Amino acid sequence: VQLQASGGGLVQAGDSLRLSCSVTGAAFFRSSAVGWYRQTPGKQRELVAEITANSTETYADSVQGRFTIFRDNDKSTVYVQMNRMKPEDTAVYSCTVRFAGLHWSGQGTLVTVSS
Repeated sequence: VQLQASGGGLVQAGDSLRLSCSVTGAAFFRSSAVGWYRQTPGKQRELVAEITANSTETYADSVQGRFTIFRDNDKSTVYVQMNRMKPEDTAVYSCTVRFAGLHWSGQGTLVTVSS
């Protein structure tokens, strides 16, 4: 199983950005939960948003109402739409797939929000 996060970049506060997490080698993708995480130096990895196999969404309080996670099972891809971004959203964002008690993570993509 391999995960590829993409879509990061430099944006200004208030802007929007969409990240993609493409999963390959996972025939079980439709039955998996996928989470977007972020990490900044010196801090623990933080769950930003997660979507379950039946598309139940969970969000961190800090992004509730600004971020939306959604999935395209035909493309084995999970997205996170980030709106009204803030400088504190600056981090390396990565994704993790969970299925049957196992999990896989991929490399992250850097998001920088300037004030």
